[in-house]
This record gives sequence, C-alpha cells and structure tokens, in this order.
Amino acid sequence: MLRQVKPRNARSKRALEKREPKAIENPKTCLFLRGNNCSQVVQDAMNDLFSMRQPLSKKFTKKNPIHPFEDAASIEFFSEKNDASLFVFGSTQKKRPNSLTFIRTFSHKVLDMLELYLDQESYRSISQFKTKKFAIGMRPMILFAGSAFESPVPNEYTLAKSILIDFFKGEPSDKIDVEGLQYIVSVAAEDTAGEGDAKPPIHIRVYIISTKRSGQKLPRVEVEEIGPRMDLRVGRMQEADEAMLKEAMKKPRGTEERTKKNVTMDSMGDKLGRVHLGKQDLGQLQTRKMKGLKRSRDDAIEPEDIIAEEVPKKAKK
Repeated sequence: MLRQVKPRNARSKRALEKREPKAIENPKTCLFLRGNNCSQVVQDAMNDLFSMRQPLSKKFTKKNPIHPFEDAASIEFFSEKNDASLFVFGSTQKKRPNSLTFIRTFSHKVLDMLELYLDQESYRSISQFKTKKFAIGMRPMILFAGSAFESPVPNEYTLAKSILIDFFKGEPSDKIDVEGLQYIVSVAAEDTAGEGDAKPPIHIRVYIISTKRSGQKLPRVEVEEIGPRMDLRVGRMQEADEAMLKEAMKKPRGTEERTKKNVTMDSMGDKLGRVHLGKQDLGQLQTRKMKGLKRSRDDAIEPEDIIAEEVPKKAKK
C-alpha cells in the first residue's frame, strides 16, 4: 500500500482530486506489462493491442518478476502508481506458453483475471496486412458470435466477453457519429456440442468498414480484414469476489434511470404505454353529424306531453 500524501501545492491537489471516486468515472487506462520470459510473438500481440487501445494505454518495456495468480501485490502497486484499472500481462513458460493475462482492478485491488494462450501458428500481426488502417482513438463495433458467450452460468467465456468489452469500448460518449464507425472487432467461439470436454478457442478478427455505391438509396457495405488475427485458448481464471463485485457494480445516487410507470418495452424494442381513463358518460358523447341521425318534427314533442294528452280530464260537478 502507498502512504497517504497530503498535497503541498495546487498542482498536486488537482492530481489527487483527479483520482478520487466520481459519479461518472474517467476512461479506464490499460497498462501493458511483460514478465521475465516473454516470447517475441507475445510481444508483437501486445504491441497490436496497445495500438488498438491508444490513447488510453501505457506500455512498460522492462521485465517484471510478476506472477498474478500467485501474488497480486505487484499488480496492485502498479495500479495505484499509474492510476490504471486494466492490465495485459504477457509471459511465456514451459507449461503455459505464449500467455496473455487480462486483469481488472477495482479501487486498486485485483477484481478478476483471465489467462489466454495465443496460438503461434495462426497469429498474424497488423503489419502483415497491407490494407488501410483505422484512425487512432476510434471506437469499434464489437460482435460476439457463439452460444458460449451467452451461457446463463458464469464461466470463462462470459468473463472473456465482459473483459473484452471493457478493453475495446474506449472512452464512453452519449453521441456517436456514423463517420466514426470505421472498424469492427469480431469475437467468435465454436459450439462444443458433441466434442466432449474440449473447450473451443476464441477467434479474434478485426475488419475495416467501407461503403460503396450500390445504385440505391442505401450504400453497399464491405469489410476487409486489417489484423490482428488471434486464436486464443482459455486457461486459468479468477472470478470476482461477491462483496467486491457488488461494491464495483453499485451506482451512485442520482445517476440511475428512474422507471416510468405503465411504460414497458417489448421484445422488438418498441415502447408500449398503458393509459388509464376515468368513467365515461356516453350520453354526452359527440357522434358524427349526418342526415339520418337528425331529429324530425314529430320527435320534437316530448313523450311526457303525449302521455298528458291521452289522460281524460274529470268532469266538473
């Protein structure tokens, strides 16, 4: 743990206020670390992920004797020192070759971790694709394909989906410009039905989007792979503690959306509303004025007058 330092001047005070908890948090910074043994393939993969994460990323080039699953003290130290809440740790061991460990922290404490093993044969870096690249700082569209990511029971794939969304989503914004949607990240996992206990690999592909004339009102959309191309096998994982996860998911007061009464949303995303009306008096209902509904001259005489005429008057004595 770092010691608590009181600000000595206005500059250090602003720096400490920037790190304080806020109702709307700052964009997450990702820190890239390498272990004592790190192969060149893992380093290239980390460089590609670093370029996709810019400008919200930092990279350390020195070797660090870190073992996240055995001792997380070093990760927590780097998290508080650099104000980072996402980590990508690369290392290579005999039992776990070409591993990329994705780590998330909350309040500078390790929240959860997932270890993925990179397939060296199928890996292709961004530099190997001679195609047009996207601009720095653009937010991608993310596609998850496969029933493994939709499992109702938390597992390695649901954790991978949550971590990858946090990694690629970048800086949040309320308004999105269509011109800024330049590329898409596809994350796919095959179905494991009938394959025993074998866990399917996670395939990550990145495509750039281009629009061309189609002769109609809507353009023709085409995608072209720009890299990196990664096939990852699932390794060790560490789930978040229930108490810490509950604290991390807590929303401050005033930011949660108020539920509106009698307003629901159907499966197609259409908004439905229920309207409550008071008791209606149909006698005062305005009907359509037409010739067939007009009253005739005979209808002008009230029924009470007709009954009065039919009763004979009594003779006077």
